Amino acid sequence: MQDPDLDLLIKAAQTSGEIATGFAMDRLKKWDKDDNAGPVTEADLAVNAYLEDTLQIARPDYGWLSEESEDTGQRLGKHRAFVIDPIDGTRSFIEGSTTWAHSFAIVEEGVPVAAVVYLPLRQKLYAAARGQGATLNGVPLRMSSNADYDTLEVLATKPVFEAKHWKDGAPTLKRAHRPSLAYRLALVAEGRFDAMITLRRSWEWDIAAGALLLSEAGARITDRHGAPLIFNKPDPASQGVLTANPEMHGRLLDALA
Repeated sequence: MQDPDLDLLIKAAQTSGEIATGFAMDRLKKWDKDDNAGPVTEADLAVNAYLEDTLQIARPDYGWLSEESEDTGQRLGKHRAFVIDPIDGTRSFIEGSTTWAHSFAIVEEGVPVAAVVYLPLRQKLYAAARGQGATLNGVPLRMSSNADYDTLEVLATKPVFEAKHWKDGAPTLKRAHRPSLAYRLALVAEGRFDAMITLRRSWEWDIAAGALLLSEAGARITDRHGAPLIFNKPDPASQGVLTANPEMHGRLLDALA
């Protein structure tokens, strides 16, 4: 029997995909947020409004943290909380790319217990519930077991591989990138890539769902310093993210400056 919270998130993600893809891109209203926080569109807000209404009615005792909602802090006293990114990869969405995603999680006492990352234009629905494994379109996921450091394929931005970030200079690893952080994490859980590194401050709504996918797929995931990721914090961000299989996670962590 599927976890009822996961079932709720899956249905919400599927409807969110219908809402987001229903906008005519040539007439899409978009603008920049304050404080250089990136772009937002009417689609982001429409999806967020639907989620606020649907999920909070379904689970009125859960807290609420969303990139597109004002954070009142009421979530901090809740046993469980939604951690939501209505559209992760808004720039990609605006550009007409297919790599943006809906990223939804439920966390309990700081730990993700149900998660969905959904890419409607690629028909990829990643899902996980704590202790029940992770799946892609219903097929179980298992991350890469590559134990050869020199052949690792890593998802990261170019600045991550600047020499200053590494004790002995940047390693010569194969690098790739995807704009959506949630999708990058899901791709590692899927086993398409061996590791993912971001050294930048990372918002909880971008990483909470992916963190559960990864842990259920056998990965180790921490911040850039090796500390566990804790969610629904007063300051909802982490000091970067590092994930790989346990052996390679240790190698990469040791190599980082």
